[in-house]
Amino acid sequence: MSAGPAAGPAARFAPGARVRVREDWPERRRLPSGAPSCHIRTPHYLRGREGEVQAVLGAFANPEDLAFARPAPPRVLYHVLFAQPPIWQEGAEGDTLLVEIFEHWLEPADAPGQEAA
Repeated sequence: MSAGPAAGPAARFAPGARVRVREDWPERRRLPSGAPSCHIRTPHYLRGREGEVQAVLGAFANPEDLAFARPAPPRVLYHVLFAQPPIWQEGAEGDTLLVEIFEHWLEPADAPGQEAA
């Protein structure tokens, strides 16, 4: 498996776009066996938070599928910048977090927030 970008879908968001991380908790949904149903790469503390796309990094095989040896279609990966104080209730104005987040976890910030199925 190559670590570099793969051919894949076009980016939905451009640098400067305001986005929100989906408010979804798929790790709480279990398989009938009781085993976890997924492997999540998106930090829980960012779910529902708004940020700004800084860069489109390319399309990569989805690690949430790779973890279970499932087919992993390429998904677009972004650098998203978040203000730090609202997330951890500490830090100074201007402190930020830069996080890599796959597109399927993002929605436009002006879209109504909704929990995915």
